[in-house]
Parts: sequence; C-alpha cells; structure tokens
Amino acid sequence: MAKRGKKFSDSSNKIDRHKKYNFEEAVHLALDCAYAKFDESVGLAVRLGVDPRHADQMVRGTVVLPNGVGREVRVAVFAKGEKEKEAQEAGADYVGSDDLVGKVQKGFLEFDKAIATPDMMSSVGKLGRILGPRGMMPNAKLGTVTFDIAKAVKEIKAGKIDFRVEKAGIVHAPMGKVSFGLERLLENIVAFIDTIMRLKPPASKGTYIRSIGISTSMGPGIKVDPAYVKDILNQ
Repeated sequence: MAKRGKKFSDSSNKIDRHKKYNFEEAVHLALDCAYAKFDESVGLAVRLGVDPRHADQMVRGTVVLPNGVGREVRVAVFAKGEKEKEAQEAGADYVGSDDLVGKVQKGFLEFDKAIATPDMMSSVGKLGRILGPRGMMPNAKLGTVTFDIAKAVKEIKAGKIDFRVEKAGIVHAPMGKVSFGLERLLENIVAFIDTIMRLKPPASKGTYIRSIGISTSMGPGIKVDPAYVKDILNQ
C-alpha cells in the first residue's frame, strides 16, 4: 500500500470517516483540506442505482455549470462555408472542414472539445479512432453535432460539461476550482445534481442516488449524505 504524505494525512485527520456531511459542510471541508501549491480542481462522484450494461439504464447528458470549471476550454469546429464564419465569430479556437480533418489525422490535438455540423460527419467519422477514446468525438446527443454552431461554442466556452455513468455505476464530474469558494462551487453542484435527477431512467428501481463524494485534486474524499439532495435542490 502506498504511503501517504504528511500533508495528506493532516488533511484526512480533519474528516470524520464515520460521518456523512451535508453539501455545504462537505465543500467547506474540501476547501479546508486543499493543500497543494496550485489551484486544485474540485470533483464530484455520484454512485447511481443503475446498471449501465442495460441501455435503458444508461445515464448520459450535459449541463452548463453556472460558474464554469475554472479553465479555458479550447474548441475545434468542423464546418463549411458560412458555418465556419459563425464558429469563428462565436469564439471557436480552431475552425475548418476537410483541411482540419486532415490536420487531426496527422496528429493535431490542441483542443479539448470538438463540434461538427451534420454535413461534416461523413468526414469527421474518419476521426473516430482518434477522438473517440479521448471523449472528444462530436455527438448529436451531447449537442456537439449541430447546425447551431454559435450556441454550441458559446455553451462549451461558458462551462458546459458532458458526463456518462461508468461501468461501476459512478458518474464523475469537475465542479470547479478551490479558488471558486463555497458559494460558486455549491451553485455548480446544484446544477449538476439537478440534471442527474432529471435524467433518472424509468427502468431504475430502488434508491437512485446511492452515495456522493467530494474531493480536491490532491485531497481526501468526503462523503455526502444523499438524503441532503432534496434539501439542496429546494434552496
């Protein structure tokens, strides 16, 4: 078993391992436990009562976090003609059609998200093996295959994230940075939890949200009592 550092141990000692906190307490503790010299990310992990092996229990979606995630997201847009101009005016970092497809095929990956117009997907489809494993392949269900390029670019730049339940039934998502402070992080968490609740599959039986954890990049995990979900959504 890997030996933990003194700073991590000191942070862990601030947490009652036998207690499940409410959201405000958990975020406050996470911020108090952050010790790295850089601005640590704050992440949320939610274990759902679903079996992702069944298509009717898959939980996947997008949400625009009101305060973003705390970093600049580089966007590449695959489009032609007027849509190229629309993408540039909306703030896309890289715009092109078949020329951009060829550039990516040669190894260009200096972007975080990709958007494509439907008429470009026959060409963009060639990039599946490159973009797919990185979670960057344009997808109509996630709003990244669309003719409304300006809206798609602006939403991603504003803090739109996509998420998908893993095989173990857990959804991981970034909620921002330590520097955001308590209120801004809570606002992002509310937006995310609200989306997760609205995406509950009809086939999901029993307890939907099984457990919740909050942690910073370097800090220990902090348990949140799922019973507080209704309270935070009703605030």
